[in-house]
Amino acid sequence: MLYSVSTRRAFLASAAALSATTLTRTARADTYPSRPVRVVLPLGPGGVGDISARIVADKLSEKLGQRFFIENQPSPDGLVAGRTVLNAAPDGYTLLLLTGGIASSIPQYKDFPLDMNSLVPISSIGYFDCMMVVSAKSDFQNLTDFLKAANAKPGALNVGTISAGGVQNLTANYFKQASGANFLIVPFRTTPDTIVALMRDDVQMVVDFYAALKSGLDSGQLRAIAWAGPKPSPALPNVPTAMSQGVKDFHAASWNSFYAKTGTPQPVIDTLNKALHEVLADNDVKEKLLALGIDSRASTPAEMTQQFQNDVKQWAEVIDRAGIEKK
Repeated sequence: MLYSVSTRRAFLASAAALSATTLTRTARADTYPSRPVRVVLPLGPGGVGDISARIVADKLSEKLGQRFFIENQPSPDGLVAGRTVLNAAPDGYTLLLLTGGIASSIPQYKDFPLDMNSLVPISSIGYFDCMMVVSAKSDFQNLTDFLKAANAKPGALNVGTISAGGVQNLTANYFKQASGANFLIVPFRTTPDTIVALMRDDVQMVVDFYAALKSGLDSGQLRAIAWAGPKPSPALPNVPTAMSQGVKDFHAASWNSFYAKTGTPQPVIDTLNKALHEVLADNDVKEKLLALGIDSRASTPAEMTQQFQNDVKQWAEVIDRAGIEKK
């Protein structure tokens, strides 16, 4: 087939432009980051998620030579923060921190407002599981004691959580389903409200994250009787899991992870993943995160994708069995 001179010139110009674009993207990825990086959080300032993100961001700044700064955009189910990142360029300069709570939020919607396929995981930051605590004055020395009492008097015991439909509340529902015990789950507005109810014996157990319970545990006001995760947390390694106390097929993990917009150059993802592995292996970072109840642990993007998919499936089953109405 013969082409005109003008057609061949147009083809060569197009090829040259494509090559130049590819080279430019590669060059930008090779020099990443060349300016400050924004990390958008779907959380307010001062909480565990915010503090842990700042610890990691500061170390990333040191390692990669550009400032990683936190921007708080709290909103229900992380929708505002998610949209901010999805509206940004896919260049690695606007990142998103997501928690495991997103995996429990998605099944509560008929149609989740964010396109999660437009986000790609970079690496987990760490894992922090819910735990089960009782009053230090309680007769329950372990989870087995609680379950025996619940089975002896069905419906007589109450379990307090915060955030109806949140991870803590769903973990209590999951525990109820897996154990077969008959107790009432009572949602409260704040963790201090649940602790007051526990001290008054209005509820006999509380399910929440370690960081929220730490002061009560340190003061001797509370007794930890079980971790909800698949293994004991390094924060309190001597506290057994619920599974090890006979609650089969029950393990509820929660996590934090960095995400980028789909289309971000792979070399940028690789740079960030490598840096996060190094940062999260740093003893100073590990100690600071552990003080918040977070087991610092980096992952590959593929591992984080699998974790997310497994969690969405798990929480969807819990939500369906609990009869929680979808939004």
